[in-house]
Amino acid sequence: MRQRQKSGISPPSNQPDAQNPRFPKSDRHKPPTNCYLLSSTRRVFALCLAFRVVNALLVQTYFNPDEHWQALEVAHRIVFGYGHLTWEWKKGIRSYLHPLLFAVLYKVLALLGLDSPWFMQRAPRLLQSIFSAVGDLYLYKMSDVLFGDCVAEWALFSQLANWFMIFCFPRTLSNNLETAVTLVSLYHWPCLRVSPTKVPSVSRKWGLALAALACVIRPTSAIIWVYIGLLELFGTHDRLRLIFLEVAPIGALVLGLTCLLDRLMYGSWVLVPLNFLKFNFLSSGGDYYGTHKWHWYFTQGFPVMLFSFLPFSVAGIVWSKHWKLSGLIAWVLGLYSLLGHKEFRFVLPVLPIALMFSGFALAKTKASDSQDTEKKGSLNTHSRHPFKRLSILFLLATNIPMALYMSLVHQRGTEDVMIYLSEEARNNKVESILFLMPCHATPYYSTLHRNLPMRFLDCSPSEEKDIPDESDRFMMDPISFVSEFTKSWSIPSHIVLFGSEERLLRDFLTSHSFKEIRRFFHSHFKVDRELQASVVVYFWTGH
Repeated sequence: MRQRQKSGISPPSNQPDAQNPRFPKSDRHKPPTNCYLLSSTRRVFALCLAFRVVNALLVQTYFNPDEHWQALEVAHRIVFGYGHLTWEWKKGIRSYLHPLLFAVLYKVLALLGLDSPWFMQRAPRLLQSIFSAVGDLYLYKMSDVLFGDCVAEWALFSQLANWFMIFCFPRTLSNNLETAVTLVSLYHWPCLRVSPTKVPSVSRKWGLALAALACVIRPTSAIIWVYIGLLELFGTHDRLRLIFLEVAPIGALVLGLTCLLDRLMYGSWVLVPLNFLKFNFLSSGGDYYGTHKWHWYFTQGFPVMLFSFLPFSVAGIVWSKHWKLSGLIAWVLGLYSLLGHKEFRFVLPVLPIALMFSGFALAKTKASDSQDTEKKGSLNTHSRHPFKRLSILFLLATNIPMALYMSLVHQRGTEDVMIYLSEEARNNKVESILFLMPCHATPYYSTLHRNLPMRFLDCSPSEEKDIPDESDRFMMDPISFVSEFTKSWSIPSHIVLFGSEERLLRDFLTSHSFKEIRRFFHSHFKVDRELQASVVVYFWTGH
């Protein structure tokens, strides 16, 4: 196991002083750390893993449908034979690689007889916590290689304390696995180092293989690797070797293996990256689910993700002058801005890079405070590093409450209602369920874990434009939609809907022998629709 550098906060010795951060000389010969947990990469990983496991157990809210519908639901169908496949799987724009990771987990749980509601709900996020911890570790290692161990410590602090990473990173989104793989890959790329020629040649091959894997997990990851690939191409002397002996064979091998996997799962040859490109870029299919202004990532999306770390990240970019990595952030935000449909999670892979620059700024602040203290000759430990202490308190006071609120409170009703229904179904108290709410608003069979009839309102993209789907028609006029819908329905034992629509349909439901049996808190404020304050469950009392 590689031991940490012994050089205070200066970069490794293979980096020339001209590239070093301007830390005071008084700090450059201090012991690397007083923290036993950060004295080796093994202990750093143990710390990150412990943190992410607790983090995974802490998250109890709903964030994005893809966490369940594009990963766990597919894995559940593979292992248990039932689960809903959304329209993307019929169009062949999703690879089975990511869901198969959770399918293996489900199979192990089933073999051990542990496929109970508790394990089915928490085990996938616990598995993701391992991947997230690996990403945390490699952000630390990359920061150590580029800027030194002090920056690495503060970069890790920024990563673990950022509200959005706490809220999002343990979830089973493909973006999170993409982020972890991206961090490992970036660590191996010579073009990002100050002395690329001193990086072993095998390191670049690992970087290429992991970059290809990231693109297989999410084809849009190619946006990152085009930038890194061009940097490597222009900075290396063996360009033909890079293209024909490394990029081509490694890329072909990873793509070929993935195609074979998808061939096995789909039952026919499917080129997922091509189908994904056609739908999301050539036909702007993603716009069906909403659009934002072109500047949204710069003015709202990414600043919200960074939150109070934003000024520190900007300062770190300016002070470090590492324009290659800061350019990567601008490149990713710029290209994603060209797409109409925008989401926070799309740019998650570059959030840790911005947080690394925040760590740089915090480390430089510490170094500056140390220099000022030595000049004053103060021995009072309570007065040392005043600005650093205030900065840490400010970051923790702003991020931790936000992380706790978003992870424990905001939009938890749709998770809670499925946990409740899974327990009721386990006790044979549920026969069928109808979800009268926007499509994909809750988890599905992967949480219920019972093969019962369930129905939700469809929102698959239509070939004809300007024709509202079931979900849209229900939201526009719930009473008219339900009146027409019930003419040909099979009466469910349970109906689930948001409180905002329940108020409109209460008389209708009562007249059809439905009675409210549970109500779950969901949200204090609206997100993209009217306020969905609660989730209500109605039970059919007729015979």
